[in-house]
Amino acid sequence: MENPKLTKYIDHWIEEATITQMQEQMASGELTSKELVLMYLHRISVYDKTIHSILEVNPDALYIASALDAERKETGPRSALHGIPILIKDNIDTADKMHTSAGSLALKDSVAQRDSYVAEQLRAAGAVILGKTNMTEWANFMAYGMKSGYSSRGGQVLNPYGPGQFDVGGSSSGSGAAIAANLAAAAIGTETSGSILNPSCQNSLVGIKPTVGLISRRGIIPIAHTQDTAGPMARNVRDAAILLNALTGRDEEDPITKTNPLAEKDFTEHLRKDGLKGKRIGIALDGFTEHLNEEILKIFHDAVAVLEAAGAEIIEHIDIPSANGKWRYDVLTYEFKPDLNAYLNKLHPSIPIRTLNDLIQFNKENEESMLKYGQEVLIQSDSTSGSLTEADYVNSLEFDLYHSTEQGIDYALEKYQLDVILFPSEEASHISAKAGYPTIAVPAGYTSVGEPVGITFAGSAFSEPTLIESAFAFEQLTKFRKAPVLVGE
Repeated sequence: MENPKLTKYIDHWIEEATITQMQEQMASGELTSKELVLMYLHRISVYDKTIHSILEVNPDALYIASALDAERKETGPRSALHGIPILIKDNIDTADKMHTSAGSLALKDSVAQRDSYVAEQLRAAGAVILGKTNMTEWANFMAYGMKSGYSSRGGQVLNPYGPGQFDVGGSSSGSGAAIAANLAAAAIGTETSGSILNPSCQNSLVGIKPTVGLISRRGIIPIAHTQDTAGPMARNVRDAAILLNALTGRDEEDPITKTNPLAEKDFTEHLRKDGLKGKRIGIALDGFTEHLNEEILKIFHDAVAVLEAAGAEIIEHIDIPSANGKWRYDVLTYEFKPDLNAYLNKLHPSIPIRTLNDLIQFNKENEESMLKYGQEVLIQSDSTSGSLTEADYVNSLEFDLYHSTEQGIDYALEKYQLDVILFPSEEASHISAKAGYPTIAVPAGYTSVGEPVGITFAGSAFSEPTLIESAFAFEQLTKFRKAPVLVGE
């Protein structure tokens, strides 16, 4: 960079700067939002050619930042996100000059006619939506064996801790890789089952998968309405909580948000360094460690020791009856077709893809660019009626709800009188996802070859405050996260 002031900040400050530190610099007049945007655009141009985490940047980002700088001088900041550059996953609508495509070339020209609820909330808080992140195409609900982070529109996202060596995690792959690489202050991901938690663990990030209903689903390209949610991905718990504050609320157009008792909650009130003291934490091992190697298991057990030393009461080897259950993804298969068709039907008339079947046909006609991994999952969903009347669907939905709650998370919480359940990595993300319950991923260390490892704190519906207390206290005691070593081009 030519500007010596920004060169100094680029070299010695921006890399791991927190949202709070950015606000302090802007409040003192040392930095502006416009300068933050310029520095992040510089980092994107230098480093993202290696990791492919960002599909496009917002052409108006500098102007939006300048307007927010002027507003700060005139009336002060709107919130803790005022002027903060945030990246947003490519399946979340933004009514601006960027596209919303779920990573698919089939929707590469689609510009949303209206902001999603998430985008509305970010803008209202004064955030700068910096760009759209790459993702596993159709949130990894397209083909069996599709590699995490691959999309026909953006190519393969790579893990900045080991490009081509470590799995980047999916499907919020670009959001994870970009924030790990310090290409923005924080990002929004979405999860149906593991898609925030997995890339957070793989990229040494804090990821909050909220209770379904905490954040409106309006304007997000769906998989399944019973499990879909957006959530924050950040480098530390405080930044994630600040972002969660902006996202949560009630939306008249999404009825599940009317169940939200935390619409006015300030989650930063739960950033307590003593947040583990006195908490009863159940350790779930049976059914959740079989695929983990000894090194990762040691990292997990070391994390448990930290919790105990911090004053938590540890209940080892808790029983979750459904841990080894015969889980299926029938609910997603049935819900995807009507949910996606409803979304596609509202696109601008210039977009010819109006149904799931249209998408399948487009992919067939453009096989070389679209079907690297096939589209069997799309075809299976399209074979359903789309009416959600099939007995298989209703039975699967009831099975999932019962075994994830009464025979899952709630069973363990009640039987052992727990505040929190701790899982290794994101191994239990499917149970929390099917229950619609919250989980927080936190960095827990690295393997001997440098691959990030996380742990996850899980609870019942709307237990985010308790989970944030636990996650923050663990983070403050350990501070495992370290920035990846990046190679620019």
